[in-house]
This record gives sequence, C-alpha cells and structure tokens, in this order.
Amino acid sequence: MGQRSSSEAPHLNLEQLNHALAHRFAQKSYTPLELYCFNSVFRSLADTESGVKYWSESTICRFLELPDELGVGPILFSMTSYLGAFPFPSQAPAILTYEALLKVVTILTERYGTVIKKRTRDIWLRELYRSLAVHDRGLRQDVRDTEKAGAQAGSAGGNQGFAIDAPEDGGEDDDDDELVLAALESMDADEVFKHGEHSDVHHSIIPTDNFLKLVELLLLIAPIDAQESLSVFVGELTDERIEDLRRTASVILSSFGVTNTQPGITYRTFNTVVSACLPYLFNALNPLFEHFLFAKDLDLSKRKPGSSSPTFEKEKHPVIPPPKPALEPVLRDPGEILNLTTLSQLSFFLKGNDLFRRLRLLYCGNTHGFSMGSFEKQAFHWRAPTILLVSGCLLASEPSSTRERAFADSLSPKRYSSSVSNSEAQDVTFTFGAFIPAQWKLTHKSCFGDSSTVLFQLSPTHDVFPASNYSEDYVYFNKPPTHPSGLGLGTPVPHQSASLHASTSLFRPGPVSLHLDDALEFGVFTHISEGGGSFQSSKLPGRKGKDWQDRFEIESLEVWGCGSDEVAEAQRREWAFQGREAEARRMINLGTGDVDADRELLKMAGLIGQGRSGGSIG
Repeated sequence: MGQRSSSEAPHLNLEQLNHALAHRFAQKSYTPLELYCFNSVFRSLADTESGVKYWSESTICRFLELPDELGVGPILFSMTSYLGAFPFPSQAPAILTYEALLKVVTILTERYGTVIKKRTRDIWLRELYRSLAVHDRGLRQDVRDTEKAGAQAGSAGGNQGFAIDAPEDGGEDDDDDELVLAALESMDADEVFKHGEHSDVHHSIIPTDNFLKLVELLLLIAPIDAQESLSVFVGELTDERIEDLRRTASVILSSFGVTNTQPGITYRTFNTVVSACLPYLFNALNPLFEHFLFAKDLDLSKRKPGSSSPTFEKEKHPVIPPPKPALEPVLRDPGEILNLTTLSQLSFFLKGNDLFRRLRLLYCGNTHGFSMGSFEKQAFHWRAPTILLVSGCLLASEPSSTRERAFADSLSPKRYSSSVSNSEAQDVTFTFGAFIPAQWKLTHKSCFGDSSTVLFQLSPTHDVFPASNYSEDYVYFNKPPTHPSGLGLGTPVPHQSASLHASTSLFRPGPVSLHLDDALEFGVFTHISEGGGSFQSSKLPGRKGKDWQDRFEIESLEVWGCGSDEVAEAQRREWAFQGREAEARRMINLGTGDVDADRELLKMAGLIGQGRSGGSIG
C-alpha cells in the first residue's frame, strides 16, 4: 500500500491523540512482561471515580516510598501530572490514568527513543524543567530584577552577579516544540501537527524551595537500583543525615546563582548549570520509576470501597524471579570528607557505576600522616582511577604564622581576591577534588593523566572543571629537593633542580589549577577565566568571566580508589610485599659482624639462596 497523503490523514481529537501515543509507547518501549507488570501494579493500587481508574498523590507517594521528612511528595506528583499530559502542556495537570501514567514512566525512564524521533537529552531536560516550573510573570519579574542587581554588582567588582536570560519575545522557543512535533509525527498523521502547542519556557521559573527539596531526594536515592526499595535509604534518614542532605542541596543550589531566599531558577540557568556541572543529576529518576515495571508482593493497595478503616486489599500478581541478592554497602567505610551524601554529589557528574560500591579509602592525612612519603606509600600502588579530596578553611589575607608567610611568599605576587567575601569566609569550608584516571607516580619530567581527568569543587559552591585541549599538564607529584614541590593539577611540572637559589623561586599556578604544598599543610585553588591551561574555566552564570584565588589551610585530605575487588586484592598484595621488603631491610641493618650469622639473616629475608647471590657481605 502506498503512503497515506496528508489529505487522507484522520482528524484526531485530543483523547484519540493521547490514546495513540500511549499505545505506541506500550507497543514499542516495553517487553510483554514489563507491560504485564505495569498493568498489574496500576490496577492493584488505582482508585476509581465515575468509572475512571487513576492514581492519586498519596498513592504515588506510598508506592515510591517517598520520605515524609523531605516533603518532596507534592513536587514529584506535580511533575508526574505535567508529564502525564505530554505532549499537550495546556492540558496539565493531567489525571494519572493508565495512559497518562504510562507516558510518565516512559519519559522518566528514557524509554521514549523507540517512538519519538529527534531523541536528544537536551529536549528531555527541557521537559523535566517544564514539569518543575511555574508560569508566573510576577515571579519571573522578581528573578529578572535579582539578576539585574546581581549583574550590576558583578560589574562593580563583586562575585555575586549572574547572566540574565534571553528576552521574553523571540528566542529558541518561538518555533513549535521539537518534542511535541516529534511525538505527533511518530503517529504518521500529518493532520495532527495543527495540535502542536507553544510552551515558552522563558515565561517560567522553578521555585527555589521546590528544587531544593527535589535535590535532597536525588541525593538520597542516587545509588538506588531498579529493584531496590527506597525504604533501604529512608531507613537511614536520621536528623543528622537530613541536615547533611539539606546542606549539600543548598551548595548545589548555589551553582544556579540563587539561594533559598530567591524566587526561582530560569530555564537558561537551569540548562547551563545542569549541562556543565550536573549532567547526571536526574539519573536516579530512571530506576525509581522502573519500579512500576516489577510486580511484587506489595503492602500498599487501595482502600476498600465504602470502608472508613485503613484496611487494604491485595490482588494476585504475576510470578517473577526473586530479587537480586543483597548488594554490598554503597560506601563501606565513610571518611572525613567522603560520606554517603558527598558520594551522591559526586555521582551527579561522575558516573555512578564507577563510584557506588566500588570506592576504597587508600589514604587519609589524619590517619596516615600529612606527608608526601605517606601519600606515596598508600596511593601509588592502586592500579586504577582514584579520587582526590581535600578540604580546609580559608587563610586570612595577612599571614598569622611563619609557615603561612612562607607559603604566601612562595606564590606569585599577583594576587586575586577569594571567591567568597571576608564576612562569609569565617564559617566556610572549602572542598576541592579531582578524578584521576591514571595510576599515581612521581613526575620527574612530565605530568600524568589524560583528557578524562576532572577537577572540581564541592563546597561552598558546586563547580566542575573538565580537561581542556590546550595543555596536558593534568596531574603532578613532585617531592623535595625539587622546588617548588608538592602535588596538584593544572600546572606544569617544575623542572628547576635544587640549588642555593631554589627557595627564592616562585610557584606560578596554571590558569585553572589546584596545588598542595609539599608538607600537605596549605593549598591554593586558582581560577583565571581566560583559561588556556589544562582545565576549562567555570561555566556557572555567577562565576563565568571572573578571576579568583582561594588559599586555604588543609584540614582533611583523602584518596579513594575506584575499582573492583581484583584491583583491591592486587594492592593488598603489593602492600604485603612492600612490608616484607621493609622488614628484610630492617633485618639487614641489624648485622652482627658475624658473616655466617648475617648470611643466615639474608637467607631468612629471601634475599640470597634459590639462585640469588645477594652480593658481597664480607
């Protein structure tokens, strides 16, 4: 049969269009078992009114096991009600019928690619933005006024300004939304294009408080598996953990150039920050909503019709394979810097598969000692990627000790102001870090690492500085007597040999760089916006185009190994070998003066015998 012409295309009403799209999703995006499970889950918990089966807000919250302590239930329900109306935003909020909820699950699990053409993550992020945003010109004007004031402060030399959004009229959303058109096009009916709707994101904002609560939830559930109950994480939700979640969520919120006292986040800011610094922020929504595709013996069900008591009824469910065996802890032993919340923060820009259940503490300054030798002993034998974390407090502009003065004098005399004001600095902890893909080594001639090396800041602002194409000076580890010595990222290896004048040479950090001195006592993070070094400058609206330098006293320093049990076992064997070698050398140094006795010591140490001469001991 030939292709149907536009004149023959059917005239579909809104209900028919929604039904057609849901049918396409069901047929193209799911296996028969998954669809069967979804049907069973929906029916077992659906309320019925006027013959229509639907899910309420309380049902969504109970099924997903959302914690009341975070107050995120209404926000997630609002998101689902918007996405349930896809691709017709004017019909939102939608009643979560079978078809609407199927569309929600399809979008949030990113299964729409088999149906919707032009599948791109940018469009997916725009839909998530719209599901969180409110359309209110009054609030929008408040945001524009705040942005204008911030921009003026920035031009006066401050650090708080951030870019203003595109003009209200015109711009990238004047055309019909690509995702709507792609969805309608997939139905193979040209006539339905007239149903495409405009949805101008520039007339909307995400309320700050709503976004803060959602980020708290995303931090909590970041490690969740598709068949793992959220109650596993909610059970650990102590008051201390809640406070930690809120503190970290506030740090992430600051990346968007707003605080929890400002009205909201605009689309351009949202898109810029998420793309640059939080590319995996919403990844946990995927396994969370895949819970709809696993029918299991639920303790949740609908209230019996006509019953005023909280008695629930159950329905039979299809038999599916038992859940996977219990997984290892997400983080075996938290460190001083890295805990569960910080680990989730890292997973927002580093892939969770490299982090969850795969990190092992290799070096901790407060445990193993703040020295280059201890660092080398503990971290250098890990033959897989590592994560370096360092935290501390900002140094005063005027040195208060001899050591501080020596550190200040070792830096270039051209100074930049700190990224925070003096009034804020007293109560602020700075945390920097790096993902290092290569094994640590001494850098006698050149740096190590590759283009997957990432430099980042975790507090007081979340920021990420990927590797650039200008230079390959990624990571260095220089021990005395070379001067200046220390470790860090983004600066070429100092090649000056020890000399009488070595102490007078100045350390000149790279444009975007982190440097720790050879005593692991002080550090400096430098950001020169013009770039040109090994790492890209900040893309954050409040930081783009700004120069600063944060000089801090190190309080905690950690190195975490990323890798499998095989890598950990290889390092354990290396540590054991190094221990035996050290003991052998110690025994040799206990020579008695008796050649025969010393020879026996060498045999016991395994250094002679079995074909090994051990050299002359006479």
